Amino acid sequence: MLNFTFQNPTKSHFGEDQIKMIATEIPANAKVLLVYGGGSIKQNGVYDQVVNALSEHTWFEFSGIEPNPKYDTLMKAQQLIKQHDVDYLLAVGGGSVVDGCKFIAAAALFNGDDPWDILAKQTPITAALPMGAVLTLPATGSESNGNSVVTRDGHKLPFSSPIVRPQFAVLDPKVTLSLSDRQISNGVIDAFVHTIEQYLTYSVNAKVQDRFAEGLLQTLIEEGPKALAAQSNEDLEVRANIMWSATMALNGLIGAGVPQDWSTHMIGHELTGGFGIDHARTRSIVLPAVMKVKRQEKREKLVQYAERVWQITDEDETVKIDKAIAKTEAFFKQMDVPTRLSDVNISEKDIDDLVSMLEQHGMVALGEHSDITLAVSKQILEKAL
Repeated sequence: MLNFTFQNPTKSHFGEDQIKMIATEIPANAKVLLVYGGGSIKQNGVYDQVVNALSEHTWFEFSGIEPNPKYDTLMKAQQLIKQHDVDYLLAVGGGSVVDGCKFIAAAALFNGDDPWDILAKQTPITAALPMGAVLTLPATGSESNGNSVVTRDGHKLPFSSPIVRPQFAVLDPKVTLSLSDRQISNGVIDAFVHTIEQYLTYSVNAKVQDRFAEGLLQTLIEEGPKALAAQSNEDLEVRANIMWSATMALNGLIGAGVPQDWSTHMIGHELTGGFGIDHARTRSIVLPAVMKVKRQEKREKLVQYAERVWQITDEDETVKIDKAIAKTEAFFKQMDVPTRLSDVNISEKDIDDLVSMLEQHGMVALGEHSDITLAVSKQILEKAL
C-alpha cells in the first residue's frame, strides 16, 4: 500500500427528511446564497424544504446553473455576492450545481487577476467562501470532495482543492424518486466509473481499498437496474444504496494509498466539451476501450475484477478478462447508456480533433503509469468506435 494522508471533514446527514439539518449547520448570522440549477427543485418539493430550513437566516438565491456548469454563468453570481455581502453558499442540486458552487466560492475570494486562471492555469486557491450541499442527484460524489469541473467555450477543465470541500452534505434518497431514467442511469454509471478509476490499475496489496471498491461495484450492478424498473420507482432502499455508493466512490476513501487512472475521465471531458455528451455517457463509451487497449498493463487487476466482481471462474486469464469487459459493456447497455462513439454520432473523422484538444489541455501522459500518450489516447478512441 502507498503512503497516504486521508481526511474527509464533510459531515453527511443521510436519510429521509434531513434537509431540516441545514438550519443548524449554517451559522445563524450567515448571509447565505442559495445556488441551484434549472428549477426542478421547485417541482419536487426540495426548494420548499430548503426555504423552511433557512427561515431564520438571511438568504438570497442564484439559479440557472447548467449541466456541465458554464464559467460565464457562474461568474454572474459574483455580483450578488458583492451586493449582499454573502459569506456562505448552499448548493442544492446534482454534481454540476455543487461543482459550480465550488467555483463560485473560489472565485469570490480569488486574489489573482482572472478567476479563469483557477482552471486554465491551475492557479492554486488560498481562500474560498464556506459552503454546504443538498444533493438531489447521486452521481459525482462532489458533495464530499474538493473536485470541480467547469466549461467555457467548449473547454471542460477541472480544478481541485480541499478549501472548497463542502462543510456538510444532506443526502435524502427520497428526493431522488423524481429523477428521470436518464438521470438515474447517468448517476449509477458515473459512480461505477469513479470506482473503477481508483481500482483498475495495479496491485499495491491495498486489500481494504480493493474490497471496499468491489463492494461498491457490486452494489451498483445490483441496484442500478432495479432503480430503472417501473415497479421500483418508490423503493427508497434501492435509492439509498445508490446514493451512498456514489458518495463513497469519490470521497477519498477508496482512493487513499492506491494508484489511480483518470484517463477515462480526461478523454471523456473532451467528448463533453466538444460534443455536449452527458458526463457519465462519455465514461461508458471510453472505459471499455481503455480496458481493451491497456489490458496487459492492467492484467492482474482485470483478472481480480473478473473473479471478485463478476464471479468469472474460467481457468484461462485471457478468457476471464474478455468476459469481464463484455459483462461491463452489457451492464452499461442494461443501464441504457452508450458504449460506442458511433452510438452518439461521433465518427473516425472526429478523433484527430479530440486528440488535439487533449494536447491543448495538457493531457499528454495519462494513466497510472503516465504512459497513455496522445498516440495511445487515439488508439483508445479508435477502439471505442
